Amino acid sequence: MNDAADGGPDLRGSRWYDAEAGPLVRPYAMTGGRTHPGPNSARLDLIALVDAVGVGAADHATESLLGPEHRALLELCRAEPQSVAELAADADLPVGVVRVLVGDLLDGGHVAVSMPVPPAQLPVERVLREVIDGLRAL
Repeated sequence: MNDAADGGPDLRGSRWYDAEAGPLVRPYAMTGGRTHPGPNSARLDLIALVDAVGVGAADHATESLLGPEHRALLELCRAEPQSVAELAADADLPVGVVRVLVGDLLDGGHVAVSMPVPPAQLPVERVLREVIDGLRAL
């Protein structure tokens, strides 16, 4: 292959390059063939919130060892916590890939995941109305 003007290989005409879509990387290549998060990761729902933790010098050193997709997900959730669905949409990656990558980040201590509250554990409307009425009585 010839080198392009920018110093990289010239991939035009290659079956791994599409001018409109850019370089093609299969999802299994990003996850190392895995389809589920690691065993230490809790079930990652679409609405589970992912928040980046730690921004010290040691954290930057370990982040440099991560793959580009891992680093992209970390950058997306640094400004504010993002749901798994939002990360998938913003990173333009399949949800299954994002779940595996977030599981890796969780296992590595780079992110914290907060699970949504199950509807059965939410307070009943009657209880909330009684609390409001009690506050108004004060």
